[in-house]
Amino acid sequence: MHDWLAALVLGIVEGLTEFLPVSSTGHLILAGELLGFVGERAGTFEIFIQLGAILAVVWLYRERFARLLADGLAGRALVPRPGEPGLTWTHLAVAMAPVLVAGLLLRGTIRAHLFTSATVLVGLVVGAVYMVGAELAARRRPAAAGSLDTLSLHQALGIGCLQCLSLWPGFSRSGATIGGGLLAGLDRRTAAEFSFVLAVPVMVAATGYDLFRSLALLDRDFGVTLAVGFVVSFLVAWAAVVGFLKVVGRVSLVPFAVYRVALAAAWALVVLR
Repeated sequence: MHDWLAALVLGIVEGLTEFLPVSSTGHLILAGELLGFVGERAGTFEIFIQLGAILAVVWLYRERFARLLADGLAGRALVPRPGEPGLTWTHLAVAMAPVLVAGLLLRGTIRAHLFTSATVLVGLVVGAVYMVGAELAARRRPAAAGSLDTLSLHQALGIGCLQCLSLWPGFSRSGATIGGGLLAGLDRRTAAEFSFVLAVPVMVAATGYDLFRSLALLDRDFGVTLAVGFVVSFLVAWAAVVGFLKVVGRVSLVPFAVYRVALAAAWALVVLR
């Protein structure tokens, strides 16, 4: 029963935070410590329920992913042509490459030393400063406009490099990529949408690799716990993304940065004192 309750709570936490610039990994680590749901099985659970959040984005952007899949199978739009608009697999590959390479090289070190509440607090605060800096930089430029179909490979690469910051737990993948999009000259909604779409191949690759290495931990009872977390994560992530897209054009990253600093301060004062 404790595992099911933890699965329900962590599924809600994952769904709410995966695509918002507040760090889902950081929240899961902190929530897991509060619930006493820690260890190898907890780590595998936290990886698995990310797939539920990913599925929510795939469903919301199903038409774009269907078009990308059809183009890929037909050999079309793999490489963008000059003057021809459209998001291609090359954009996604260019943006994915830096974090996948860095993640493979640093995975052991990150797992061994950075998955603690103390390092999460550092990531929350540093990520908040980065997001505010991205907002201030964007406000100094003329109003940006555009869509995913006007994204350049240069912009995709820049966002992909900044996505590497999210390897530090607490920094936030979506915060790194949305902030990167603003720094690359995108408007806030386009930056958020590219962050969501880019999350799918990146997270499928990362979670698939980690789950393959954790097969020995899977059993029937644990499967029920995973299923509860997966379904809850999917439903909550779907609602969170829909809600975020409705307000992202009007609300800057600053309120999310303030929340991150407040969470870090509250945790340090109440839990780590």
